[in-house]
Amino acid sequence: MLYGIAVSEGIGLGRVMHLGEDRFEYAQSRKNGASEERERFQQAVGAFRANTAAQMDLLRLSAGLEDARILECHIQMVSDPVFQEEIETRIDQGRCAEAALKEVCDNYIEAFSQSHDELTRLRAEDIRDMCTALLCVLLGVEKADLGRAPKGTVLVTKELSPSVMSSIDKDKIVAIVSERGGMTSHASILARAMGVPTVCGAAGAVSRLREGAFVIVDGVRGEVLSSPTQEQVEEYHRRREAALEERRRMKHFLHRETRSASGRPYKIYCNISMPGGAARTIEAGGEGVGLFRTEYLYMNCQIPPSEEEQLRAYSQTVKALGEKPLVIRTLDIGGDKQAACLGLEREENPFLGLRGIRWCLENRDLFLDQLRAILRAAAQGDVRIMLPMVSSLEELWETRKLLAEASSQLEERGQPHGGKVPVGVMIETPAAVITADRLAKEADFFSIGSNDLVGYTMACERGSAKVAELYSPFQPAVLRALRHVIRTARENGIPVTICGEAAADPRLVPLLMAFGINGFSVSIASVLAVRQAVAQWKEEDAVNLEEKALSKKTEREVIELLAQRSPRPLP
Repeated sequence: MLYGIAVSEGIGLGRVMHLGEDRFEYAQSRKNGASEERERFQQAVGAFRANTAAQMDLLRLSAGLEDARILECHIQMVSDPVFQEEIETRIDQGRCAEAALKEVCDNYIEAFSQSHDELTRLRAEDIRDMCTALLCVLLGVEKADLGRAPKGTVLVTKELSPSVMSSIDKDKIVAIVSERGGMTSHASILARAMGVPTVCGAAGAVSRLREGAFVIVDGVRGEVLSSPTQEQVEEYHRRREAALEERRRMKHFLHRETRSASGRPYKIYCNISMPGGAARTIEAGGEGVGLFRTEYLYMNCQIPPSEEEQLRAYSQTVKALGEKPLVIRTLDIGGDKQAACLGLEREENPFLGLRGIRWCLENRDLFLDQLRAILRAAAQGDVRIMLPMVSSLEELWETRKLLAEASSQLEERGQPHGGKVPVGVMIETPAAVITADRLAKEADFFSIGSNDLVGYTMACERGSAKVAELYSPFQPAVLRALRHVIRTARENGIPVTICGEAAADPRLVPLLMAFGINGFSVSIASVLAVRQAVAQWKEEDAVNLEEKALSKKTEREVIELLAQRSPRPLP
């Protein structure tokens, strides 16, 4: 039995196929002149861009447009003038293009890998993936053709990369096992989007799982069974069929209202990163967009997007949603989110530094560009503004002043805008939890950012296996924080929703209902599961469960209680 991190749910049964690591041989010194070698490198960059664009087209078919854009960061990195200048400088110093590329990439990989932050360390995989692909182009090395893998293949590798994910045929690859990687890596995000059961962080997988061996990959528990018994094979076949049947049942909830077993209405919104996600939200049965992550508009360009460019993105989203609401989160940069075009200063601890609303209020001209674009889009539909990383009332006050200024500027131009747009705050910091009563009197709505709230409340890194038990929404401290925030919002007459991983966990749904939540904002893939979970609970049953859960002293006790309490069967 191998154990790792369950990064993509599902069960896969099949035979092992090893994906070996690429090995390259080349001389360190250049044989050609510097200008000729620089030209060879630039030709490789052009081919890399074309190859990556083709990979994105493949990913759009299997993972959707939004997640396919993950590969855009590779194009952004290779197009970075500083990155290219460093390589060409080394070429001028006598290195060949391959050696110059590898040296520069290794420096970046080492810098990312030494970060105190788990998410930043995982970004090293993108650099490594880009470097490998460029070396393949320079040396004429062909990548492994996964399209030829037989049906029922379990892919086993040292490290899974986004470019590998783009070549996976879901009809043939039934599961993936990787020795490195974590929940938040780009490859793991793609695995979830594609619905391929995946376990990462399985130490020794390549050496312990022989080529052609029959294995079972449990993407729910994070386990890999080698040479399973017949009884185990039959058990996992039953579990897989039960999961597939559950998915078929969930289709009953497509395009239906979200109501509890008692008939009380709730809302299920979707989280998106690009305008194209709005159409997928409607297709999936979402009732609007509860979180538009606008930082992605800044991550794939050399200069910050202008007001007009942002307006086009927001207007496209509003049009696709029709009368359904669009909640736009203002630029949430810093922490694990970086954008080269913004020239962010390196901080010792970026998660406690200038991020979210703090950064925006320090960079008012850029913030005003975004606020004007949002206000103009609000003239076309139901648009709301949400502020990330709020920890004081002053931040809300200052933003409202800037909104008034942005509105005045638009009036002076004679441009239509949405007038008084609702402004909500994300509850992510302990400070926001403690002062929720004051924030609720001045904000138009709350959205609980459960990922950061768990991390800041428990003082632990998301994605770190060493503190996995601490990073949990089932910790008593987190449950108390959630109840306090939700009840405070309801007492002050403002709606409150929750986003992040906790919002899509069916085990937590009845507790959130008991606390008084109004809605959930989840990934597009989670809409039906959450709607089904809501439909299985009556409020009085949820309240009874709440009392028992909050009396528990540990996370384990809470989880065991929730596992014992089954929801009502659906009619």
